[in-house]
Amino acid sequence: MNDIFDCQLLIVDDEPELLKMLSNILKQEGFRKVFSAANCQQARQLFAHEKPEVVILDVSLPDGDGFSLLREFRSLSAVPVVFLSARDEDENRLLGLGLGADDYITKPFLPRELTLRLKAVLSRAYFPVVLQKIKRPFFHLGENEVDLNSGTVTTKTGQRTLTAKEFALLEKLYENRENIVTGDSLCQAAWGDNLYGYENTLMVHIRRLREKIEPDPSVPRYLLTVRGLGYRLTGAETK
Repeated sequence: MNDIFDCQLLIVDDEPELLKMLSNILKQEGFRKVFSAANCQQARQLFAHEKPEVVILDVSLPDGDGFSLLREFRSLSAVPVVFLSARDEDENRLLGLGLGADDYITKPFLPRELTLRLKAVLSRAYFPVVLQKIKRPFFHLGENEVDLNSGTVTTKTGQRTLTAKEFALLEKLYENRENIVTGDSLCQAAWGDNLYGYENTLMVHIRRLREKIEPDPSVPRYLLTVRGLGYRLTGAETK
């Protein structure tokens, strides 16, 4: 894959007109390989045969739901997933993000918003090496080893890979280790936007990050909440 437009996209939605419109929008934007599925069965077949590098996924499907399909895909691959759904309830948005979705866009949407956010997801997932010419830190949090060059956390039980947003949050926290980092600063690092509308989303990603770097995520030692202000990373040691 030489650039973003070489990425293979899979769109899963049960509305034929929307599928056609999305496919046309993405092809006009420059994406060369766009596949469409109208239900879970078709999506599974295309996922297995075409091995897409990003999935745009509706929540409500005729033979299942997008949340379950995301779990299936994530059991096979770390492919980025963007939810595109008419469901705007906070609970559904948080459920999708909590399951590991990379973004959640609510219908109706502006085509330009979709393509910009899709490009941002793809850039973080597949092209961070352009930015990694600068040597990134390797440090310890207790017995856990964090390598920001590879985006991994090594623990006694194995290696865990950081998602793009977890990576952005942890890098920002490490750059300001032992100091408070505001929610606005963290949202700027991960989403390029301020905290407005992202409060709950940020909390979900902080919780998932703690699950990877903390011995006991329910009683964090290293990624601490500073009530009313933000978060602080403490105890990071270079060895």
